[in-house]
Amino acid sequence: MSLLAKSKGEVTYRDISTLHKWALVILISMGSSIIYAPMYLKNVFYDPLMQALGCSNADLGLMVSAYGIAAMICYLPSGIVADKFRMRTLATVGFLTTAVLVAIYATLPSVQVCFALFVAMGVTSILIWWGTRFKVVRLCCEEDEYASKIGISYSIYGVTGLVLGLINAGIIASIANAATGVQVMLIFLAVIIAVLGIIAFFLIPDFKGEINKNAKLFSLAEAVQAFKHPGVIWACVAYFCVYAVYQGATYTTPYLTQCFNADGNLVNVIGLIRTYGIGLLAGPIVGFIATKIKSPSKAIIGGFVLAIAVLIGFIFYPHDPNAAIIVSIMVVLFGFATYGAFSIGSSPLSEVKIPMQIFGTAAGLLSVIGFLPDVFIHTWYGSMIDAQGTAAFNGIFGIEIGLAVVGIFCLVMLLRSIKKHRNDIIEEEVESEIEADVQAQEA
Repeated sequence: MSLLAKSKGEVTYRDISTLHKWALVILISMGSSIIYAPMYLKNVFYDPLMQALGCSNADLGLMVSAYGIAAMICYLPSGIVADKFRMRTLATVGFLTTAVLVAIYATLPSVQVCFALFVAMGVTSILIWWGTRFKVVRLCCEEDEYASKIGISYSIYGVTGLVLGLINAGIIASIANAATGVQVMLIFLAVIIAVLGIIAFFLIPDFKGEINKNAKLFSLAEAVQAFKHPGVIWACVAYFCVYAVYQGATYTTPYLTQCFNADGNLVNVIGLIRTYGIGLLAGPIVGFIATKIKSPSKAIIGGFVLAIAVLIGFIFYPHDPNAAIIVSIMVVLFGFATYGAFSIGSSPLSEVKIPMQIFGTAAGLLSVIGFLPDVFIHTWYGSMIDAQGTAAFNGIFGIEIGLAVVGIFCLVMLLRSIKKHRNDIIEEEVESEIEADVQAQEA
C-alpha cells in the first residue's frame, strides 16, 4: 500500500495502513529530536561553539535563553494553531523554515544576528511545528493506544538523539578547525531538517476532524473551553511535576562526582545510559503498562512512587566512595522512573477525552504549564550547589520528592474528575465526532 498521502483525501487512522501509521509516528518522533538539536548544541559542543562564534559564555547562554523565552510565549498559540491548520502544512512549513534559519546560522553570523535567529527558531519550531508533536501521534491511533504510541515515540526520540549526537561528535572530532567543524555540523542539521520537511509533505495525510473550519483563529473561547474541560488543569500541573522531576535527574551527575568521588568515565557512561539508553526501555515499558491497565495516570503515579523511593535512598545513603557503583545503579533506576513518566506525560489528555477540535489547544496549555521548570529550575538548583556545596543535594532531592507528591495528588484528582464527569465527557465526545463527520461531509 502506498505511503503517499496526497491522493487519499480526508482519512481517519482506520483508513491508513499499519505501516503508514508507524511511518508517521517515526517521522514525528525523529523530527522532535532533530528540529531542536541546533538550539541546544551548547549542551554538548560548548567550547567549539564559543570559538566558532567568537562569543562569551554569557552570550552563548543568552542565545538559548532567547530561544526559551520565545518558545514559552509560543507554546499556547502553537496548540491553537494546531487546531486551525492541517498537520501536513504545519510539519512541512515548520521543518523547512527552521532548516533555512539553521542554514543562516551555519554562516556563523554576529552574536546579535544569532539572538534574532534563536528567537525566529522559537517561532518556527514551537509556534508552527510543536503542535504536531502530540496531535499527529493522537490522530494515528485509538485513544486507549495513545499512551503506548507516545511511549514508543519517546524511545525513537531517544535513539535519534543518541545517533545524531554521535554523528555530530564525529564531525567536530574529524575537523581540526572549530569554526569549520561547527559550520559543517550546522549544514548537516539544516539538510536533515529540510529532508524531514519534504517527507512530511508527502507522508502526512489530511485527517478528518483535525481542524475546526468554522472557528476563528486564536479563539480565546476554545482556550477557555480546553482549560475548563474536566481534568485538564490537573493534567497540566501533573505534567509540570513530571517534567520538573525529569529535569532533576540531570543533577545526579554532579551528585555522583561531588558526593562519591566517582570516576569521570563511570559518570559519563552512567549519564549516557540515564539520558539515552534507559529511554529505549522506559518509554515502551511504561507505555505498555499504561495500555494494559487502561490508565496512563496510574502508570505515571507508579513512576512517581518509584522516583520518591530512590530519592529517599539518595538522601539517606552514606557518602562513601566505595558505594559509587550501588548509587550509580540507583541513578539508572531513577532515570527509568523519570523518563518513563515523562514519555507518557501527555497521555492524560487522551484519558480525559479532549475533543479532537481542541486537542491542540489543550496540548498547548499542557506545554506552557508543563515546561515552566525550564525557566527556573536549573538556575535554582545551580545556585543551591554554588552556595551550599554537597549539602545542597539533600535539599534538591527533597524538592524533587515534594514535586512528585504534588504530581501524585494532581493525578489522583484527575482520576476523580474523570469518574465524576464520565457521562458529560462521553456526551461531549459523541458530539465532537458528529461535528467532525458533518464538517467532513460539507467539505
